[in-house]
Amino acid sequence: RSEINTDSKHLKILDLRLSDAGTYTCIYDHAEVSVSLHVFELIIPSDGHFLTNQVPRLTLMQNSSHSPPDLHIRLFNREHNAVKPKLIQKETRQKYTLELNKLEATDSGTWICHIHSDSPLINQNITFAVKVLGFQNPDFERRYAAADSNIILSWSPNFQKIQWKVGFTGQLNWKQRENTTAHELLDFNISVQGQWQKTKKSTHFQFEIPESERTIEVKLPKVHFNHSGQYQCQLAYNGTHTKSSIELVVMKVSANPVGPLLRGAEMTLICQVSNPLPPNAHLSWEHVNGTKKDMKKSKQHEVKVEVNVSAAGLWNCHLIEDNVRKISLNYLVEEAPDWIIYTVTGASIGGSVLVFGLACLCIIGGISWQRRRQRAKRMARARQYLLENKTCQCQQ
Repeated sequence: RSEINTDSKHLKILDLRLSDAGTYTCIYDHAEVSVSLHVFELIIPSDGHFLTNQVPRLTLMQNSSHSPPDLHIRLFNREHNAVKPKLIQKETRQKYTLELNKLEATDSGTWICHIHSDSPLINQNITFAVKVLGFQNPDFERRYAAADSNIILSWSPNFQKIQWKVGFTGQLNWKQRENTTAHELLDFNISVQGQWQKTKKSTHFQFEIPESERTIEVKLPKVHFNHSGQYQCQLAYNGTHTKSSIELVVMKVSANPVGPLLRGAEMTLICQVSNPLPPNAHLSWEHVNGTKKDMKKSKQHEVKVEVNVSAAGLWNCHLIEDNVRKISLNYLVEEAPDWIIYTVTGASIGGSVLVFGLACLCIIGGISWQRRRQRAKRMARARQYLLENKTCQCQQ
């Protein structure tokens, strides 16, 4: 692993190792020149490939012909900002174990390990590459959708951006509630060459997987309450994983009873969501061109709000989070036309007349039946009387 340049007499050591540390002496005629070689080795786990939120440990080792000096170690990230690692272990000044903070996807790049010693004087930089695989999405976000609308949920892994050169796997899961069973919708793997292979798993409900070489997407046509819940995309590499979740909340408006509002009648408008809202969010009914009295808000953690309406007009239901309208749905209350009112009135009057007629028929029929029954009783008594009289005459 070494070679000597015959012209310059330089000694070149290849594939330097800790065991190469020591004193090297060059003897020429009666002259001697000695050089002390101090060797450092920085061990990066997984060859510098990590996942977001991972807490890696770096190991710095040193060896020399003399007593190893006490080292002062500093780390600088890709933006040359100082990073303060936690010193986990220090063994007789020969081995230093450093624990980094949780890594983020933005930490990918070239880092520097600066080694300093006052005696002997050492100022040595060791550069190393850090690649942090993760999502360009936040770890968690909440999405709102109107019932019967189309929505696409997407995740963007950063493997192309950071030039990740090793294969990894992943999957997409869905569960409707926090403590319910998760259903696997999709699993995928990405080769060293960056080629995707996706396999659709679940048939729990209808969904589509659009073709994309950069993102993981799930398309939900005509979304409804059963589509709501938490969608979690997970990446896995070397026994560790990272994840990003999207909570889908579906909102709808309805009326009871359904249809035009009759004059003098009332209708209840209902605005509801599929999942409980966070404390900083609420539902609010608002009458367009109305007053403040024509507004009603939901209470904390309520999943629906109702308002009673006695006049036609346009109503909007807003879902408000941190004083920002996230989604709005409207419901137009229409007044019943005159012909419907007349029809209903006529039907009511006709129904009343019909009921009255039926009542009269029942009364008349009851009276007739009572008279027939009384006549039958009188005839029965008469026959009984004649039979008794006939029997007496025969005995005489």
